[in-house]
Amino acid sequence: MSLFLGFDSSTQSLKAIIIDTDNGQIIHTSDVNFGKDLPGYNCPNGFLENSDPLIAHTPPLLWAAALDLVLAKMQNEGAPLDKVCGISGSGQQHGSVYLNSSFQPSLAELNSDLPLAQQLKGCFSRATSPIWMDRSTAVECAELSEAFGDEIHDRTGSPPIERFTGPQIRKFYKESPEEYRDTSVIHLVSSFMCSLLIGSNAPIDYGDGAGLNFLDLKTGQWIPEFTEFTAPALLKKLPPAVPSNKAAGQLADYFEKYGLSSGIPVIVWSGDNPNSLIGCGAFEPGTAVISLGTSDTMFAAIKDYKTDPDGCGHVFGNPAGGFMSLSCFTNGSLARERVKEQCNLSWDEFDCIVPQKTPPANNGNMMLPYFVPESTPLVLNPEVKYHGSEPFCAGQGTAAEMTRAIMESQVYSFKVHSEWQGKFDKIRITGGASNSPTINTIIADVFQCPVEKFAVSNSAGLGAAIRAAQACGTKSFAELSQMFTAATQVTLPNKANDKVYQKAVETFRQFETEQYTSQS
Repeated sequence: MSLFLGFDSSTQSLKAIIIDTDNGQIIHTSDVNFGKDLPGYNCPNGFLENSDPLIAHTPPLLWAAALDLVLAKMQNEGAPLDKVCGISGSGQQHGSVYLNSSFQPSLAELNSDLPLAQQLKGCFSRATSPIWMDRSTAVECAELSEAFGDEIHDRTGSPPIERFTGPQIRKFYKESPEEYRDTSVIHLVSSFMCSLLIGSNAPIDYGDGAGLNFLDLKTGQWIPEFTEFTAPALLKKLPPAVPSNKAAGQLADYFEKYGLSSGIPVIVWSGDNPNSLIGCGAFEPGTAVISLGTSDTMFAAIKDYKTDPDGCGHVFGNPAGGFMSLSCFTNGSLARERVKEQCNLSWDEFDCIVPQKTPPANNGNMMLPYFVPESTPLVLNPEVKYHGSEPFCAGQGTAAEMTRAIMESQVYSFKVHSEWQGKFDKIRITGGASNSPTINTIIADVFQCPVEKFAVSNSAGLGAAIRAAQACGTKSFAELSQMFTAATQVTLPNKANDKVYQKAVETFRQFETEQYTSQS
């Protein structure tokens, strides 16, 4: 058997998946829920509670404890860890881990009789890690923008963003200069977890590295003028940036206690979005992925480097080579649920009422469904706004009109804000709302391309395992994608609805432009 292990260190859990590339099967999955399985870290939702809603931190020792726990769980469940040939992983993007000079020696001397968290307690120059949900760095983003203007966006693929790692590091340096001085290395969640596996400081791959606002995506190098402005001698504290198929090192002896073979290759970890690109089978241009979750995301491989002129979308490294684009729509399932509740509908009614009682494009009724601050376009002071008939705009639309309006308006936004990426031959859809036939139909008709649903629940972990297999030379991404990411259901577009939706998209574009100006 050719078995490969992929990890996914997400906001609320650490998941593991083993794939067999000889027969194309997923042979084992396991997970650790941070709140339920590690309650002593006081992170019921994966992060520490804070009175300031803009602050979201997690103790990194939690992630170390979870690594021990998930491997012990897999061993107890009879997973064939002794037959694993290679490992890689996925980490929630933008989270940063601050370590002192004792980290490297501690990794080199790990004692298999003691847990990781116990041995690493004294290695942190900062006890907690700001994660992607942290939005407390508006001042630092403004400082970076004022210093470098559009150059950051042009070279790194994104303007300074609150959740990105660069502004977070600058804030730490400004507020805690002594702790910053004592920091020997700054890791991302992905490179930190990879470091634990290899017993040494791991590099950062191009996919996750783009989330710092420091990586020149054309050269694959950290940009010295950006790092030096952010904090003194920062460049010396960053691990090197490397391609995503590079081996970070070999598995440390410590993990033999779980049945794994020390010395097997550990491929550099990447971020959750780049890994999901691979795990969704969208590693080549022409296929987009729409993930319908708490926040909706739309991402795709792009052949040539280019950035979103509106400054909303992001560019990361594609683990299969080249680049990927991503846009995050914060008002995803949250907005759908708000409308469902307002209309007093069950989820089944929410899905069925639209095709039964309203026509495509909803007779011109649409909305800007910003119940919370929105990322695409940037809306800091949210408000739901309506366009269409007088009764609808007065809040007297029918339940069917309101329901179709939220579904279609979200898809219109996907369409408007993905045009800079180019056209797509097909769209793959995942996430909880992908079970809605109505939403699938609307996406197919608005984009006028097939919409594919597939049986992937942990696309980031699967993508990590596929990356490990490809980097170890067993099969190509195309072969592995065919094995593990085949479509299980296809919704074809109705060409009769093309013109009405083209008109609706243009109306939505004008409506949004009149109401909000995107800010970079």
